[in-house]
Amino acid sequence: MSRKLISSGSEFEAKIGYSRAVADGDYVFVSGTTGFDYDTMSISDSVAEQANQCFVNIEKALAEAGSNVSDIVRVTYILPNRDDFEPCWPVFAKWLGDVRPAATVFEARLLNDDMKIEIQVTAKKAQA
Repeated sequence: MSRKLISSGSEFEAKIGYSRAVADGDYVFVSGTTGFDYDTMSISDSVAEQANQCFVNIEKALAEAGSNVSDIVRVTYILPNRDDFEPCWPVFAKWLGDVRPAATVFEARLLNDDMKIEIQVTAKKAQA
């Protein structure tokens, strides 16, 4: 299989040199994704709403790669404030409750103070 680069259209992808996702063989690697809503060009103040929007953005990238959320095998959650993790649990359960990928969470400052969460995933496409 060939390598496919997937873009969200963000100007930073070209400026920095990365892709929203890379499909390589059976795997799809989705870059750290924030809760920025590209349709409204806005970001919510709510960490739970940002978490949900992260998954909306991830779902779109996975679909473009020929994959979907049910193919996620690994997830990494990055939050500037660890106290914001628990309020996101219902969102995580909504998106990944049946998938149950391996998971890691850590606290780290993000590039913009409006960003309250960043989520990175790896998916393995289901075999036909």
